[in-house]
Amino acid sequence: MVNKVILIGNLGADPEVRFTQSGAAVATLSIATTEKWKGQDGQMQEQTEWHRVVVWQRLAEICRDYLSKGSRVYIEGKLQTRKWQDQNGNDRYTTEIVAREMKMLSPRNAGGGSQGAGYDSGGFGGGQGGFTGPQDNSSDFGADPGFSEPPTSGTGNDVPF
Repeated sequence: MVNKVILIGNLGADPEVRFTQSGAAVATLSIATTEKWKGQDGQMQEQTEWHRVVVWQRLAEICRDYLSKGSRVYIEGKLQTRKWQDQNGNDRYTTEIVAREMKMLSPRNAGGGSQGAGYDSGGFGGGQGGFTGPQDNSSDFGADPGFSEPPTSGTGNDVPF
């Protein structure tokens, strides 16, 4: 089975970075992707989807330091749904993308980052000598009681059926 998401989009806001009780960084990104097509009447149509992306540890710190509202990014990760209870005790669910890889596609100065030369396409990605975020399950995230760090990868023998 495959659980893989690939997005190329723009940040709708600056990354929100918090820290777990154990000190691991976690960033939340709001990424917009826009699909454009020509309608039956010949007019251009467009639809924007907003995606909630969660980034962990060193990769979250890189997002904090180098990304800002408007930055174009490549995200590769997986879908994850989590459940929590609201203040009234009702079950609530959210589905988000947990990023394993991030590449910056905007020049550094285009998204509000630091001044200087444009950023090359190598980015912070696992496949091109860049950075792929490690995963750790040492503690729960303190700011959101329903949010915990992602589990570490198993050996492949842990089939869920």
